[in-house]
Amino acid sequence: MAGLPGLGRLIAALLALVLGLGGGQRSATLGSAVATPIGVGPRYDLPARPAPVSAGRRVDGLACAHATAAIAAVHVELFVNDEALLLPGGIGIAPPVRTAGGVVSGGRCRYPAFTTDRTGVIELTRRGLHLGDLFAIWGQPLSPTRLAGGRGRVSVYVNGRHVAGDPGAIPLREHAEIVLEVGGFIPPHRTYVFPPGSGG
Repeated sequence: MAGLPGLGRLIAALLALVLGLGGGQRSATLGSAVATPIGVGPRYDLPARPAPVSAGRRVDGLACAHATAAIAAVHVELFVNDEALLLPGGIGIAPPVRTAGGVVSGGRCRYPAFTTDRTGVIELTRRGLHLGDLFAIWGQPLSPTRLAGGRGRVSVYVNGRHVAGDPGAIPLREHAEIVLEVGGFIPPHRTYVFPPGSGG
């Protein structure tokens, strides 16, 4: 596939669509789901955890706890320059992590917001968290002009509606569909059908 970058992007876009529909069906704000290529390269292939999370240390006052059950879940989608940036599985899970079938099944401890796969489902072990907490645990920047590996004006949509202000202040509410974009526009989804048992 090295000689066919267009084919590789097409396969990546189809894979994203299949993965997105496998974890839950999505409906777009402006019609049906739009196949969007998955970004490649260092701006898109980001690690699941920074050094403090790997060590199980507190991050912005958030502790890594043992065997805390998820009580809620939200879905987060990121787009940088019209390409999907998939959240890695294992955000908020301190190593050594255990995986089975591409899903992180456990680790030394978990932070209050964590991912087990690349679907964008964020599981929460407590209420009152915000997007800024998730990005702090992930170790990636989030501001009105920064979105992980992307720079520019960041647009935020919650359940398909544009939300102004600091993206880090957006609350992580039960079954919310949160879309963040920088450097382009992808019609934001209004809803996400969560897999059974998501969030407790």
